[in-house]
Amino acid sequence: QVQLVESGGGLVQTGGSLRLSCAASGRTFSVYAMGWFRQAPGKEREFVAAISGNGGSIAYTDSVKGRFTISRDNAKNTDYLQMNSLKPEDTAVYYCAAKSGALGHLELAEEYDDWGQGTQVTVSS
Repeated sequence: QVQLVESGGGLVQTGGSLRLSCAASGRTFSVYAMGWFRQAPGKEREFVAAISGNGGSIAYTDSVKGRFTISRDNAKNTDYLQMNSLKPEDTAVYYCAAKSGALGHLELAEEYDDWGQGTQVTVSS
């Protein structure tokens, strides 16, 4: 089990940037693939991005490709989601999640073992 704490959310204007961080404690961080998901009011939780334990495999949902970048620093037990060119439709609570074992389907929330508490991102028009 790993404990996850997100930070970096906030209010930003359209076109602005935010960098989310997810700090992990517990087991060895590098064994976990890390994912970011988001949930807007009245909508289901959706996949945003994921990165494998060694950073060699990365995936994004189509709506954020070219705008968001996921990365990780295993020495700091932290992964990041750099969000640029933000749009009002990016407004949501953003959650980081950790997945142990084989990579599997990183876009599926049910594949993940541990979740953070979420951080609010609001993009004003």
